[in-house]
Amino acid sequence: MFLHSPSLSTWPMAMLFATSLVHSTLASLPLVSVFSITSTPSSFDPSASSLLSRTTQGTLANLGNTNSGGSISSGCPLGDVFYIAGSFSSIGNVSANYVASYSPSSGTFSSVGSNGPNGPVTAVYCDVPNNNLWVGGHFSSPGSSVAVWNTKSNSWSAPPFKGLSGENAQVLSITSNTSSSSLFFAGSFVTSFAGNTTSVNNTNNPNVPYSPGASPFSSSLVPIPLQNAEIEAAPSSTNPEYSNIQTILCPAGSDGPGNTWLAQDGSSALISILTFSSISAYGVRLGNTFIDGYGTTGFSVTSIPDNTVQTLSYVDISTGQNNTCTDLCPLSTDSSVLYQDFLFSSPVTLTGVQITLSEWTGAAPGLHMMQLLSSGAFVSAIADGNTQSCFAPNPSNVTSTGTWTTKDASTDIPATLQTVLVSTVAVGTPAAQAPSFTWMPYVSAAGQYDINMIIPGCADFQDCDLRTSVQVTVFPGGGTQPYVSTVSQQNQDDTTVLLYSGPVVPSSSTFELTVTMALADSPVGSGQNDEYELVAGNLELTLTSANLTSSSGSTSSGTNSSASTGVLHGFGFFEWPLDSSTSFDATGTVPASGETFLDGVGVELYNALGASVSGSVEVSAVIQHSSGVLFLGGNFESSAGFSNIVAFKNGSVVALTNNGLNGAVSSFALDGNDLYIGGSFSDTQAPSMQGKLRGIAVYHVDSNSWGALGAGLDGPVTSVALSNSSQLQVVGNFTEALSPGNIASSVGGLAVWDISSGSWINSGGFVLGNMTFVSPSTSVGGKTEFQFVAGNIQSMAEYGSTGFVMLSNGADGPVITPISVQLDANTNASTVSTVNRRREHRARGPVSWFSQHMKAALIHRQQSSSLTLPPSPPTPAPAVLAGAFWSNASSSKEVAIIGGNFTFVSASGSVSQAVAIYDPSSSTINALPGSQVYGVVRALLVDSEQHLYVGGEFNLSSANGFAIYDLASGTPIVRSISNSAYKPNAVIVAGSFNQVGSVTCQAICLLDTQLSQWSVLGGGIQGDISSVSYAGSNEEFLVAGGAITLPNGTTTSVAQYSFSNATWTAVGNPTDIPGPVTALEVNDGNSSSIFAAGRTTDGSSSFMVFWDGISWSDIGTTLQGNSNISQLLMVPLQNTHSPNSVVESDRMLLVSGSLSDNSFGSASSVLFDGETFIPYISSLSAQGTMGFVSALFYSIANFSFVQQHFLATGIVILISIAIAAGVVFFLALYDSSDEDKDSIQHRPSSLLEHINAATRTTILGTGAFNVSTEKEEMAREGGSAEPDPFGPDGSNYLRAETPSDAVVGTMAAAEEYSRPAHARYAFDGTEEGELPLTVGLEVEVLDDRDAA
Repeated sequence: MFLHSPSLSTWPMAMLFATSLVHSTLASLPLVSVFSITSTPSSFDPSASSLLSRTTQGTLANLGNTNSGGSISSGCPLGDVFYIAGSFSSIGNVSANYVASYSPSSGTFSSVGSNGPNGPVTAVYCDVPNNNLWVGGHFSSPGSSVAVWNTKSNSWSAPPFKGLSGENAQVLSITSNTSSSSLFFAGSFVTSFAGNTTSVNNTNNPNVPYSPGASPFSSSLVPIPLQNAEIEAAPSSTNPEYSNIQTILCPAGSDGPGNTWLAQDGSSALISILTFSSISAYGVRLGNTFIDGYGTTGFSVTSIPDNTVQTLSYVDISTGQNNTCTDLCPLSTDSSVLYQDFLFSSPVTLTGVQITLSEWTGAAPGLHMMQLLSSGAFVSAIADGNTQSCFAPNPSNVTSTGTWTTKDASTDIPATLQTVLVSTVAVGTPAAQAPSFTWMPYVSAAGQYDINMIIPGCADFQDCDLRTSVQVTVFPGGGTQPYVSTVSQQNQDDTTVLLYSGPVVPSSSTFELTVTMALADSPVGSGQNDEYELVAGNLELTLTSANLTSSSGSTSSGTNSSASTGVLHGFGFFEWPLDSSTSFDATGTVPASGETFLDGVGVELYNALGASVSGSVEVSAVIQHSSGVLFLGGNFESSAGFSNIVAFKNGSVVALTNNGLNGAVSSFALDGNDLYIGGSFSDTQAPSMQGKLRGIAVYHVDSNSWGALGAGLDGPVTSVALSNSSQLQVVGNFTEALSPGNIASSVGGLAVWDISSGSWINSGGFVLGNMTFVSPSTSVGGKTEFQFVAGNIQSMAEYGSTGFVMLSNGADGPVITPISVQLDANTNASTVSTVNRRREHRARGPVSWFSQHMKAALIHRQQSSSLTLPPSPPTPAPAVLAGAFWSNASSSKEVAIIGGNFTFVSASGSVSQAVAIYDPSSSTINALPGSQVYGVVRALLVDSEQHLYVGGEFNLSSANGFAIYDLASGTPIVRSISNSAYKPNAVIVAGSFNQVGSVTCQAICLLDTQLSQWSVLGGGIQGDISSVSYAGSNEEFLVAGGAITLPNGTTTSVAQYSFSNATWTAVGNPTDIPGPVTALEVNDGNSSSIFAAGRTTDGSSSFMVFWDGISWSDIGTTLQGNSNISQLLMVPLQNTHSPNSVVESDRMLLVSGSLSDNSFGSASSVLFDGETFIPYISSLSAQGTMGFVSALFYSIANFSFVQQHFLATGIVILISIAIAAGVVFFLALYDSSDEDKDSIQHRPSSLLEHINAATRTTILGTGAFNVSTEKEEMAREGGSAEPDPFGPDGSNYLRAETPSDAVVGTMAAAEEYSRPAHARYAFDGTEEGELPLTVGLEVEVLDDRDAA
């Protein structure tokens, strides 16, 4: 939709009720631009790829296009630019091969250096901390399928691992793990790894820093958190920067102030650590200080409370051999050694240690790091007892079900207590319903562990009769099956129970192990008072070996490695730790030191896929869940029981529920435990979802179950991404989104799934084409909450909706915000044929506000006459054809009622059609309660009695084409009226029909709403009426347009009916109008200012004519023959235009339909100032063809262009805009308070200034009439840049009866002549200088110019 014209840009607030598919824009886009008078819309080349920006409201803007044949596959933000990659040689008219950058701040594209990738790029990753852009694709230089662009040095290079290889090797995805410490490369390539065993260091938490003073075994031991311990060091340095012993427990920086402790000069030192709890420790970790003049060379460790000097083992730095020491242990002074680990001969249970620094170099001893190492890992049953260890990504954790309370128990060490948790359960309770407890200890590295449960004795608790047995399940990971054991808790004394001994492989992201405890299936004991008690204490993991046989190939269906070389092959996956300091050639054989635990994913895939790892087999997407589970998707299938998607869990490949999906996977997006998957599938591999996974699916990780997004899409999905507004953006080669009932909504190539409501919603913008990429929400170049979309586009609009959009006033003109409600194709009426022209009228009665003219095919069409209406534009569903406002008396809430040819899913989830109620406050749509209308609704009216009049082509009970609904009671009332009489409370029904009930009244009929009776107007007419308007000061004249034969036999296109004498007359000479009229407008009730439009009798061209009270004149000569005009409507202006004899300067004529003109091209609504057409709105269909604006309607009791002393009546304007027959939007303006009568500054000089002033308090929060000071000063001084012959006089009371009267009066005033006029409204005139007026009072107008 185009919006243009400063005259209307100050409408403060609007809502666009969209029908069919509306596309609106305020940017320079094809068919969707803000027009200047001379602008020409651009067009898309579908063979090129376009990069679009997308705001949080869904607004789309085209940023640039590639060369013909180019494509964009991926992108990411880094610094102030967004990098784009694909297969192209130019983008945005800038030469760039395969990779380019876009700057949002400057709006320009740039190439990315020289010597970049020499082939297509399909994946990118922006490494922000290191300022690197990683790219992957199908190229050989600067690396094989992988390259790195460094933004600091502005240079390309191969990756540290040289690249990835294989037959037609290609990288399709580059993502990171959950901690962003490693990169995952996925695609179609083969890797090779040396040997089938891995050191445990390769599965260590990568945050543990390397030191030659540690062994693989010692570096796997988790440091005991000492945050709550009592630590004393004496004597300390007198320098406060080196006197805090706490800073060396987990130093935050390098050796130096704030990260190092020094002893007092010339003194040895004693450091005491007291934990006040029983702990199992395996040694100490010490890092020397290398500050000039300080350093420790000898120390000893004494355990507490047994006061034993421990024998320690350590790695000799110079020889690499293991040595032992006791009284005096050496600490290396080699600055390359970050720390050294000193281990006890076996784990020791203690409550603390003393470390004596007895020898030093320089002035005094000192340390940069000091840690107490556990026996392996640990977890407390008390959540608060699990504090975070140094280097750990998270502390150990516990969860439970049921109610657990704390108890204190004594330990084997005097004066220490252990706190445990207990829970009671009724005897006989099934194990599945009993309380349960789960420990999740942080485990730094894989290895061989003994897992022990500490159970306090029941004697100390005096609860032995309550104790029973529990079932404990250990999940070791690494492909090992869970280990289940039954443990008795009836021990009298404290005991340690071995739960499991064997390999442990923690998850790779949180490095956790899981152990669960529940009531045994057959619990021992009889309980006490019919209750058992379960006890949850601490778990301790003791590391027994740092070597772990790789699980790679554990699910192998074939042979992977060579017996002689031990080489393992992998497919489609490779991990690279970003902080790795090693380099090797991954196109050859990766050394054991370069292999990571997760590289086993590729080995598992190679084994499972066997000889099929060639051709089209590929891994196109990879993502890691917070649990550490890795999901991989692509195009692959294995006899092991998985297709196109697989999980890597606990060291092995695991098939998803129902064996995956029946088609290829292209893209992932993860939202908590919900994994969204895009691709070209329709169901699970073992069908379970009734074909509702068309192109898009969700896998619930926590429940291992599949879910559908509605019923999917009608084409494949290429990319999915999450925005920060809990929405999933989906792009691909599709056109429709499907609801659970398979109701289709047009979405082009971009669809949006609202996660919170679980439904497809309006995407905001609209694109028609094959879309290839959408980015997550990002912030780049000062643009926040921004997304990028790319693809091959046929047509695009900045705004698109099958439902509603908000239109509000912005600094640079109207601002449109799409609303999410969607209308769908009418399954029962989408093929209803369109009868001849219907058109609406906006009544201005003083009592109630009416909708447009209501057409009803009430009986049957009459025979054609010599003059017939042209065919109506088609109304394919979804289309909104009519609308009305209704203020609910019970809630005082105003809602919009729309009607047309559509279906919709209401807020309650039911499917309805044809008529809907939209609540702007809650953005919900609902059906009318009771029976539903089946057919097409073309006209609506709500009267003051809260009756809804519905007209169109439908059947409802005994009603045919016309029905009345009681909004007050919510009960539909269908009546066929038999008698007729004219009453003031009347509804005029016009259109193409012969009879209403038993009353013969062709084309137009009057319904007396008090008597519920129909009557003929005058002697009746024949023909068809398309549009109705009213004239006269009291609307005593009805003016009808169409193809009309009057009672006297005269055939005309515009006729006037007088209510006072019940007579019909032709307006002007009928032969002056070249054909039947499809749209008509009376200018502010002035019967001497009428506009009419239609098509010529032969149908060859359109026309628009003007009646000046004397004759008809042609004013639409520039419109092309394919134009069709559906509505004419006068709209008020904020700023005036140049005066002329056709349209007054304070208003314009809004012309709507499907319009073409050489001056502006194509548009759906234009503004006519009496001389020039100004394009204002343009719309597109879902297929990319030009749309059609049907109607504007508004809610107002009394609307007039006459400017009064003040405007106290609230005004709401509703504009209906249709694509293929109807769209609706309204401009909401609120009540103003009375103006300040003491100051001329508070007297707005134009109608919309009144309106804008009225909205300032409610919308902008400013004073009600805070108008322009400059403008008011001009008004006071009488200055004016240009006289306005049609401007209101200074007092804003009077207006000439006709435009010609106004011209004469103004000219006379300029020559000091006067003109007579009559007051249209009464005015009390009680203030000083004001003249009281009564209605009809004759006055002499001396000057009606308004300098404002």
